[in-house]
Amino acid sequence: MQTRSRNTEAAQRFAERRRREDEAPRLAAIVPALATLRLEIEERRGSTTAGNPKHVRLVVVESAPALFDIPCGDHACRDGGHDVTGSIVRGLEAHQARIEVEDTCHGSLGSATCGTVMNVVATATYK
Repeated sequence: MQTRSRNTEAAQRFAERRRREDEAPRLAAIVPALATLRLEIEERRGSTTAGNPKHVRLVVVESAPALFDIPCGDHACRDGGHDVTGSIVRGLEAHQARIEVEDTCHGSLGSATCGTVMNVVATATYK
């Protein structure tokens, strides 16, 4: 029964995320000069980064929403995540080639605050 509840919660979060992406303005409309965008994402708990996952997202500028709301990587985290939209969009509008954002998750792990720290490095090129 608990597995079904978790699956339902995940489906609801996915549907809400999809709705927000569909309603968001397109990145190409906000920053028409943007040619490419690459996001390097790294998360850490505490002060160490050793062994923490780092991944790269290549953004399809022509169709991507101007929404950079990245879910928390800790699967036990509830109601957390990292909305770095404002910082990244401001940097892109200023035609910055490199934008670095750090954000702390304020979701919950049981009765404690999650506290996972995400570092996002956005690398952009312009036409």
